[in-house]
This record gives sequence, structure tokens and C-alpha cells, in this order.
Amino acid sequence: MDFAEFKVDFEADPGWIRKIWLFSMVLSQSRYLGARYVSHQDLIAVLRSHVQAFTALGGVPREILYDQMRTAVLRDVREEAGTRHIVYNASLVALAQHYNFSPRASAAYRAKTKGKVERPFRYIRQDFFLGRRFRDLADMNAQLAEWPASVANRRRHGTTGRLIDQAFAAERAALQPLPAGAHRAALKLERRLSRDGVISIAGNYYSVPDGTRNRAVDVHALIDEIHIYEDGKLIAVHPWIEGYRQRCVADGHRRAVPPGRTRALEQCCCLDPGSTRTQGAHSAAGDL
Repeated sequence: MDFAEFKVDFEADPGWIRKIWLFSMVLSQSRYLGARYVSHQDLIAVLRSHVQAFTALGGVPREILYDQMRTAVLRDVREEAGTRHIVYNASLVALAQHYNFSPRASAAYRAKTKGKVERPFRYIRQDFFLGRRFRDLADMNAQLAEWPASVANRRRHGTTGRLIDQAFAAERAALQPLPAGAHRAALKLERRLSRDGVISIAGNYYSVPDGTRNRAVDVHALIDEIHIYEDGKLIAVHPWIEGYRQRCVADGHRRAVPPGRTRALEQCCCLDPGSTRTQGAHSAAGDL
């Protein structure tokens, strides 16, 4: 797996060039491709994208190759005897243990080692990205979700000479089964409340209940949810928002307003700041 950088001028924010990251996972035998765009190349994006990729594949590879990105490899040292000592990110190790795969770090400056995943980036940029328009990140991923099944994974691969979807049908039997339970490990963060009672995570905003006393709260970022704690007590649970600069205000977090007055934000919605357009909190980003 690997990330590639894209720059996009979304129709929802014309004139503002956004940096977006493409997460890609390519199976080594069939060259079956899974991909999705994310707004940040951070650890939680790495973990969530893995889980979505495994779900879309219907199984888990036995080994995954990574480059030297810090979200995967913390230290890679070659000792004098020629042995190699690698320290992986603890959160990635926990994910690997839950899904029963082994991480493997590509040697530094060995681009040839992971050409199977880097070459598809050029293919995606030329065949999918160029010439298309995207309203926002959710629309970008919705379009990308349709493209592999209709184009990328139906083609005959230039190196193997095989039809990718047919090769994947044979390779799928070698994948390990998905675990019965969800991966519940959490990244623990601390965030400060804004004056309007929201916290910022990965460029989006999540509400806490009116009356929250502390300006600093603890956040547990799970694969599928965000949990917010005040003094050790759980005060809010939110689904992840896909996109950027959106707000999610949970039902019951805002006190009733006096008659004749209205709030700028509706309950249970994600709202672009400065606009009147609302989107559901479960806004889909598209499957791999």
C-alpha cells in the first residue's frame, strides 16, 4: 500500500486548490486495485483505509508492503552484521495483530521494490483523475468507487497479461477471512473547545453538549467513531465525517432556543461553514 498526492479544485470551493491524498492497495498476484481519497495522510486515515480495503476485498492479505512513511515505519536500521532492525508504529502493529497480517517495510531508496503499487498511481491520475470535475471529497470518492469495477479491474494487465478481475477471482481464495469483531483500538488525543462548542479533528468539527465545563476534552479516535470524554466521562459519540470543514452537531447537544429565534446549525447535521447546505453525518466517501 502507498499514498500519492493530488491537487484538486473542488466545485464546492472554486479557486481554492486542495491537497488530497490517494490511498491505494494493490494485490501482488492479480494486481487487483483498491483506492480511496482522504483529506489527510495521518495515522487514523491509514488505519481506517486499511479496514475499508479489507472489507471491500472480502479478506486480508498475509503480508503488506510499506514504504518508509512515519505512520508505518518508525525506525529502520541496518546493523553492521547486515541484519535489519525495523520498528513499526504500535497502532499499525495492533491493527496487524487483529487482522492477522504481517507488515513488511520496503528498503529505503528501492522504488523498484514497490513498483506494483506506484505504477497504478500514474494510471489513476491519467485514466481517472484528469478531465473530471468533483464537487467535493465525497463526490470524488463516489466517482472513484465506480471506476475500478468498470475500468481498472476489468482490463488486461500489461505485465501479467491476465484479466485482472479473473485473476482476482482465483487469488481471493488465498486471502485470510475477516475477523469476527471490529478493531476497537483508539488513538487518544486532546482537543480544546471552540467558543461555539465544537472540537476540530482532521479538518472537521464535532459538537459537545451545551454545559460542558472544561475547555480541554479527551478524544478517542476509533476506526468507525469518535468518542469525546470530559473528566473521564463519555459525553459525545460521532461518526466520522468524510470531507473537510464540515460540522456535525449531535441531537441533544444544543439547548432549545427561545421562540422567534433559530439556530444557524440544525441538529444531527454536517454543515459547511458559511453556507446553508447541509449534509448527513454519515456522508459516504465511497467504498474501495
